[in-house]
This record gives sequence, structure tokens and C-alpha cells, in this order.
Amino acid sequence: MRIAFVSGNRELLPDAVIPLGLLYVMAATPARHEKVLWDLCFEPDPQATLAQRLAAFQPDVVALGMRNIQNNDYSDTSTNIRYYTQLVATIRQHSQAKVVLGGGGFSVMPEKLLLHLGADFGIAGEGEAAFVLLLDALEAGGATSEIGSLYTRQAGALQSKVVVNAPVLGWQDLDQLAVPDRSAVDPRHYGTYHIDSVQTKRGCALHCDYCTYPVIEGRTVRQRSPKLVVDEMCLSLEKRPEIKHFFIVDSVFNLPPRHAKAVCRELIARNWQVPWTAYANPLAFDRELADLMVAAGCAGIEIGADSGVDAVLTRMKKGFLRKDIEQMHQVCAAAGLRDCHTYILGTPGETLDDVAESLDFCRNLGPFAAILMIWLDDTESLDPELAAERTVFREQVGQRVLQKADEFPRWIIPPLGVNFDPRLFDFLRALGMAGPLWQHLDRLSGQPRQRTRRARPPATS
Repeated sequence: MRIAFVSGNRELLPDAVIPLGLLYVMAATPARHEKVLWDLCFEPDPQATLAQRLAAFQPDVVALGMRNIQNNDYSDTSTNIRYYTQLVATIRQHSQAKVVLGGGGFSVMPEKLLLHLGADFGIAGEGEAAFVLLLDALEAGGATSEIGSLYTRQAGALQSKVVVNAPVLGWQDLDQLAVPDRSAVDPRHYGTYHIDSVQTKRGCALHCDYCTYPVIEGRTVRQRSPKLVVDEMCLSLEKRPEIKHFFIVDSVFNLPPRHAKAVCRELIARNWQVPWTAYANPLAFDRELADLMVAAGCAGIEIGADSGVDAVLTRMKKGFLRKDIEQMHQVCAAAGLRDCHTYILGTPGETLDDVAESLDFCRNLGPFAAILMIWLDDTESLDPELAAERTVFREQVGQRVLQKADEFPRWIIPPLGVNFDPRLFDFLRALGMAGPLWQHLDRLSGQPRQRTRRARPPATS
């Protein structure tokens, strides 16, 4: 069969990211199939590009990866939904192929998205095994009812419905997965952004009430062999010497800490020299791990602090309090590890006073940098009434944030365009910088702060 793997993601801020999940599914697909990867990230007219390639290749199946529902700056959901709706319509217009949706964004609310976008099938969560089984069924004209976590849209005379298969029992053995073939990656990812991604584990056992990682990857943590992780990084660097940075895409790198330390020790044993960053959590983060990360080349960590108010942290089921955030910052400072704290402001139940307290907490804590997001619920993408209801409070949060935006020089506020601007990123890249650009904000000493994109959070309806 002819299979077109289409990466729909077009986010360029702060960096374009390689479609790692789609590459894993593509690598798992047997070689007897003719496979191509179409990355629409850099195409000026993605619809036209897709139409041309469909006409030339005539695929039997189009696997469309949906990485996000929201924009990276947490300012909108409706734009992405319209875009993916147009992609599916373009596939329908120029091809007879079956359309299969997957990816992190799709997995958040698969049934609603399958109906709304009008694809034939969708796979929620891990896709490697399920996609291969689906291809076998399509090839043989067999049943798909036994394929775990498969969503099938059945078109009716009056309306379509979705048939949902039971979730798969058991998980992928990550060490048995084929290594993604990065030769298929659009070279502009490496030539312009110089970043590669790698995964050391899947699954998150935490219970943060807003987070979609357990929905996408499950709560069972499955670890890859540290040797295989570093083998993959070395192979990637060998084939793409222009890479200047690796990002570890695990939901939380330091949990469990024993595995994180083992990965660091493997990097140290290989005399690893390329900087890398990762997400981290105040739980189970100690000085030994911080020292190992620095010795292994870690340039910094992004810490999901989320709030500076204990009551909000408790309501969000974070499992830690302000004192734990403070302790982690002290550990990082002592080890010489740059820490960037991320906050999500205006979550359900939060007040404007809570927002102000979080801002004061972050300012007084003084991490190397901080990223401030304003809460946006994925479900707003298909619920205009909810979006309209939340917009008013979101604008109030934005105004409160703007009042304090100058109190900390290394606050990055994507929805307000503070230190989050394409010209700023271009300036840093012109200096040869790569990786998450918060770690280079000290290079902006004497530069005017960027606040050019918008004066307040936009409406999402």
C-alpha cells in the first residue's frame, strides 16, 4: 500500500519541532508498504502543497498527525481546528485514500475530533501497533473491531457516529520499537533551528487535574534503555552534524529519578558534548541528579511550577507546594543548572488575587527565567459558548499580568508577546543560539524588551 504520513503542525514559535511521534509510527510500518513523509511546517501554502503531492503520489492511506489543539502561545484553539478541517477536506478532494488521524492533539478528545474533522479512522495514544494492524485489516478487507483504541467513523444518512474499540491491554516495549528514520525529516528543521528531539520514556503517573499527558501516554511509566537512548542521539548527530541541541520530550524527565540518573551517567560515559534540556518536576529532584545533569551537558530545565499559591497547587493535584518549588530552585542554583519555571494563570477556581500572588512569588523566587501562560481549555475548541464565557476572565488575567510584566526581566509571556516574538528569536539565532531560547535571554542585556504581538489575550471564538 502507498502511505502518506502527513505532519500538519505549523508552529514555528519558539521553534519548529520534528514530528517525532509520526516518525515512530512510520518506522513501525513494515517496509513492504511504500512510505513518504510530508511535513507541512514550512510550506507557504500547505493546502496547495498537499493537493500537489496527493495528485502525484496517489496514496491508499493518509496518516495525519495532529500534534496540538492549541497554538503554542495558548492564545487560540479555533485556528488549529479550522486548519485541520481544511486539511481533511483537501485530502478528500484530491484522493480516495482512507484518512487516519493520530497524535497528541487528537488523543485529547478523539471521538469529537473524528466527527468534527470527518476522517475515517483515528488512533488515540500509542499508534505504532494499532496503525500496523489497521493497515493489515484494510489490505485484507478484514474487520477492525479487535484493534485497541481505534476510532471508526461510520457515515449515516442523517448523521455520522463513531465506533470506539476498547483500549489496548498492555503497552509497547519501547526498547523493541524501530528507531525513527530522521533522514525523512525536512532539512529545514535542522538547518534553521538546529534542534533534535529524543524520548527516554512514556507515561506519567502524576495526577495533575488539567494535564493531558496521562490521556495521551497513559499513567504507566515505561522506560527505554539509557544505552539505546544515547545510541539514538549519537546516530542522529552523526547523520545531522548541524544539530546544536537536543530536547528530551518526556513529560517529566526526573521521574523516576533512578532512570534519569542512569541516562545522565550513560551520557557522561560517552563524553557527550551537545547541550540538552528537559521538563522537570519538584518531586524527587535532588542535588545528585542536578549535578549529574550538569555533568551530562544539560543546559537547563523547564519546571512545571504552575502556581505560587498552595491552595491552587492543591486544587490542581500537583503533589507539591511552594516550599518544594523553592527547594528545587535552590538545588538548581547550587548545582549551576539554569531553571525556567512555567506558570499557568487563571485556571478554574483561581482568582485575580491568586494570579497576583503567583506573579509575586515568581518574582521573589528569581529563577533564571519564567514562562507565563494564561489558561485555555482544549475543549473550548469545539464549544464556542465555553470559549466566550472564559474569554472575559482571560482578558482580566492578561491585564493583571501586564501590570507586573516589567517587574522581572526574564518573564516570557507568549499570549501577550512579551519576550516571545519572531524578531527576537531571529536575533538570538543570528548569534548562533539554539535550543529553548529562554536560556539565552541574558544575551539581551541592553536590548529593548519585546512586546509587539498584541496588547491583550485575543478572543477565541
